[in-house]
Formats: sequence, structure tokens, C-alpha cells
Amino acid sequence: MALAKSFRELEVYKLSLSESKKIFLLTKNFPKDERYSLTDQIRRSSRAVNAMLAEAWARRMYQAAFINKIDEALGEAMETQAWLDHALNCEYIEKNVHRELDDAWQHIGAMLNRMVQEADSFCKNAVKR
Repeated sequence: MALAKSFRELEVYKLSLSESKKIFLLTKNFPKDERYSLTDQIRRSSRAVNAMLAEAWARRMYQAAFINKIDEALGEAMETQAWLDHALNCEYIEKNVHRELDDAWQHIGAMLNRMVQEADSFCKNAVKR
């Protein structure tokens, strides 16, 4: 496996960016009265994963800080899954759409968990500032 030179090269970053766009497009059809609750919350949590990956990348020199940010990204990915459950429960999305999105976010979570487990390999090559 080649070493990534940027957070943008990470497969988990690419996948979560793609999945957060799917959520953005999907939520355009949510009821207007959900704008400041479900819609904003699920968009925020799905987008936060990428932001935290970028921040974790910047903190690779300090393994504990790196792990902390990846752990926060994992929390946001799981929060996205919880909001998807609400969208399904309120019948804003179909079961098959929920399953597809939930599976993708579960996979993102697994990728993040693996990054925590392999933090050494990410942090040992960090460029000293």
C-alpha cells in the first residue's frame, strides 16, 4: 500500500465525501419543517467526518491527537446512521435507500476504526513541522 501524501488520498475521505453528497441531495426532498432539525443535523454529521479526517491528518505528529480526531469522526459517522434511522422511521426515505446508505456509513465506520488500530503507520511518517 502506497503512503498517502494528503488526507484527500485516503479512501475513507473519498467515500465519506461521496456519501455526504448523497445525503445532501436526498435531504433536499425532506419536509421544510425538518429544515432546522433532521435535515441540518444529518448534513452536519455526514460532512463532519471529512473535516475531522483532515484535522486528524494535520495532527499525525501526535498519535493521541490523531486517534482522538479519528474517534470523533467515527462518532459523527454513527450519528449519521442514527439520523438515517429517524428518516426511515418518519417515512422520508424507503427501506432500500436506508439500507444502502446505512451500509455505506457502516463501512466508513469500519475504515475509521481500522485507522485507529493502525495509527502507528499513519503517524510514524508524519512530517515534522
